[in-house]
Amino acid sequence: MAAPRLRLGVGKLFEMSLALGRLSRTYSTSQVFAEVLQLPTRQLTKLVYPLQELERHLAPNTRPELNLRIFDPSLEDIGRAESCFSATARSRIEYLTSAVRLDHAPDLPRPEVCFIGRSNVGKSSLIKALLSLAPEVEVRVSKKPGHTKKMNFFKVGKYFTLVDMPGYGYRAPEDFVDMVETYLKERRNLKRTFLLVDSVVGIQKTDNIAIEMCEEFALPYVMVLTKIDKSSKGHLLKQVLQIQKFVNTQTQGCFPQLFPVSSVTYSGIHLLRCFIASITGNLH
Repeated sequence: MAAPRLRLGVGKLFEMSLALGRLSRTYSTSQVFAEVLQLPTRQLTKLVYPLQELERHLAPNTRPELNLRIFDPSLEDIGRAESCFSATARSRIEYLTSAVRLDHAPDLPRPEVCFIGRSNVGKSSLIKALLSLAPEVEVRVSKKPGHTKKMNFFKVGKYFTLVDMPGYGYRAPEDFVDMVETYLKERRNLKRTFLLVDSVVGIQKTDNIAIEMCEEFALPYVMVLTKIDKSSKGHLLKQVLQIQKFVNTQTQGCFPQLFPVSSVTYSGIHLLRCFIASITGNLH
């Protein structure tokens, strides 16, 4: 699903906001996103399409190196996707359980996505941001690396299950490899693995182990670049270009488009929600 990007002025944003208001009877787009639609064009692009906003700062000869619009939903698509992340009486969003072994994991028929990354990459913070439309859901975030020791399962309404995997590297659980390898190889309803990379430091040796695991098991995965609010524009551009080159030349199963996000400013969060809704079959 790829739709032309909308370049909207303030007047058009207002019209789109009204349109989504009419659609809300069916799709229940979030009030948060309705407010986003009223932002000036440049602010909206930076918040919703951060990779495309970075394009303005690229030299013309480097632009073809970035895969900017393989997944390029309209604002209306993104508004629809928000409904999957908004809890209702009939579609609750909640923490389900934790497990250290796959045979202890809940057996659920719905599609599943998992998030994996190095300790202190901001994984739990990202999940909390993704589920922020249901603030009653408790996603534990710690300032100490290695806080997540088990696979944590979250039911996202009637739509899909989200799994927060333990972090690898520093203070990883002793049985990390057995736990994660078994899950990635045998979880039949796993639709996509989201591999988080710290955009400040780029791909590390421990990340390469996770990448090799995804490649070996022929898993479809996506690279999400976290903490984009912590870098200068120049440093972020350098990291994005380096990581994009790695994806283009060193991977087979990685989705070719990067997803830069910030769990602090929420930049890229709406787009990532839309992508998740799309790959789990919930964007209609």
